[in-house]
Amino acid sequence: MKTVISLLILVATSSAFASTLDLSKSSIHWSGSKITGDTHSGTLKIKSANVDTTLGKINSGEVVVDMNTLDNTDLKGKWKTKFLTHMKSADFLNLKKYPTASLKVTKLNRGYMFGTLTIMGKSNPVSMAYTKKGKTYEGELAFDRTLYNMKYGSGSFFKNLGDKTIDDTVILKVKMVLK
Repeated sequence: MKTVISLLILVATSSAFASTLDLSKSSIHWSGSKITGDTHSGTLKIKSANVDTTLGKINSGEVVVDMNTLDNTDLKGKWKTKFLTHMKSADFLNLKKYPTASLKVTKLNRGYMFGTLTIMGKSNPVSMAYTKKGKTYEGELAFDRTLYNMKYGSGSFFKNLGDKTIDDTVILKVKMVLK
């Protein structure tokens, strides 16, 4: 009898640890802007995720993003194509060399998520406030793109860019829905 109970506890614990996100309901929306206030925004798709969910809540995990799914939602036609081609080039994301990015969640505490964001092989600690409703976690993560070697158009690295200066801050609106 003890063996059966131990086995049931092991199965329950293992299945909780191996929880995944519902990729069809989870999403990432990004936005960036120039110093003039012109903003571009779009979406990214999550390639894979594995999270530790003990007692029905996320405790830790990792989300891998397919950077080739980068899309723009505010431009159309040739301007959209031109923008996305430039964003995917070595000037920004260098997708030929770095096709994925990841967010490793190490801790959730009192409405804040702590972890490590890795883009273009560079990792930096990040944190964001989040809200939880049922199986859905939502938050907004702001990060400095220059910490990940995305220096193109940055007024922090290049002078006299004028209205061509691109803000260093990128905003990610993250929605993670557990299965």
